[in-house]
Amino acid sequence: MDHNLSDVGAERAVLSALFQYGIDAYVEIADIINSGSFVNQNNQVLFKCVEKVIESNSSVDIPSILSAASQLGHAERVESKEEISYIRSLFDFPVNQGNVFSFAVQIKKYEFARRIKKLTTKIHKDMDDVNGGESIDEIISMLEEPVMDFLREDDGGEKPEKIGEGALEYLEFLSENKCDIVGIPTGFPRYDHAIGGGLRRKCVDLVAARPKVGKSVFADNVAINAASQGTPVLVLDTEMSKEDHLNRIIANLSGVPINEVSTGKFVDDDEKNQKVYQAVKQIESIPYNYVSVAGKPFEQILNIIKRWIIQDVKMDENGRTNDCVVVYDYLKLMSSSSISNNIQEYQALGFQITNLHNLAVKYDFPCLSFVQLNRDGITKESTDAVSGSDRLIWLCTSFSIFKSKSPEELAEDGPRAGNRKLVPIVSRHGAGLDDGNYINLRMHGEYAKLEELRTRNEFQTMPIDDTGLIEEENLDNINEEIEEDGFEEDQKAPWE
Repeated sequence: MDHNLSDVGAERAVLSALFQYGIDAYVEIADIINSGSFVNQNNQVLFKCVEKVIESNSSVDIPSILSAASQLGHAERVESKEEISYIRSLFDFPVNQGNVFSFAVQIKKYEFARRIKKLTTKIHKDMDDVNGGESIDEIISMLEEPVMDFLREDDGGEKPEKIGEGALEYLEFLSENKCDIVGIPTGFPRYDHAIGGGLRRKCVDLVAARPKVGKSVFADNVAINAASQGTPVLVLDTEMSKEDHLNRIIANLSGVPINEVSTGKFVDDDEKNQKVYQAVKQIESIPYNYVSVAGKPFEQILNIIKRWIIQDVKMDENGRTNDCVVVYDYLKLMSSSSISNNIQEYQALGFQITNLHNLAVKYDFPCLSFVQLNRDGITKESTDAVSGSDRLIWLCTSFSIFKSKSPEELAEDGPRAGNRKLVPIVSRHGAGLDDGNYINLRMHGEYAKLEELRTRNEFQTMPIDDTGLIEEENLDNINEEIEEDGFEEDQKAPWE
């Protein structure tokens, strides 16, 4: 009877899309259906096979499907002449990738209907067994318990548990896996400390800035640092081209000015030429991934992230996403189509951060995202200076303002304190900074390099006659400070 609650055409269309478009179609439907959503048992097996092929980063073709079936123990089911003929037909079935989501939703509707029908059948049978000796509460529970179990399963199977359950195992895990920092280091130790230990899984850290302050330089510096440690990084860029990023990264790593890199003038100097090629060799060896998302719908951008995690980052043996970082430069509306009489720009941005945060939680990855500051952001240093709704602040893990120093601040702080400031405003995990305090940064624009300096309070507590020069007897203390701040060996001072 359950076969009446099915759409064989939709099942075939989804499988055809997976066979023809591979991971591009898979990310559209992976969160909606699974093999159990199909009624036809052969379709269930084929879905498992194509899912295994896609997750192993292989091309979807008949040999790979047969190999996956063998590994899953379903070789006999798919190797018959009729089934291979059916598989061939799926590769030729006319289906548009843009329609795969709607077909998956159709399959999911019927799956829900079948499950509810099965549930009501069980309740009906239980009621037939009532003999009158039960209490009213017991009879009600025959209805209530299976319904609540069904709803809980639909919510992901989560249910309340004692907070202390598994605490000892958790402590053992922590003691056996000691680390200096909870999240992924950004390359800016003071910023990492202020936000609670670097970029944490399931978290979105926001950095807001006015245009042309250096958001992309900030993003690239974080990406380079993480990728240089072997952590896969995905940079989603809404404005700059791949060539622009490449010029900046080469300049950052080589110490050759961006203009000389982009114009090719570096070849006129043998030393610079050698440095540029060494930088390119380093870039080729690190897992820095870039994609332009200019003009793309936000849902498509989220699918790009999912595809990258499934295909490149992958899961460990426990099903946990391997270490990675997503850098989104920057969160904004791609067109005016998202703005209407019923929804304003700040509300649309709020929905974006909601979906981005939900994706980070679901796929267990950290995200560093940038947003635009209002004009008030030139002078104000509070959450109301961000161009977006309160939802941006509510759902982010930390919110910081990155800005150029005013002439007054440059005069007050002095040249040794740099030309940029980073102000961690709110942080869910970190201690943040005291009111009026901020992290000093120096932007080396022609090299696309951002250097973290001391905080404002640290500079103010330095001796007045301190010239900034390092005395020999202070080196040990400085080394200890560097280690405590989380610097890597190659980030230490040049005299080491």
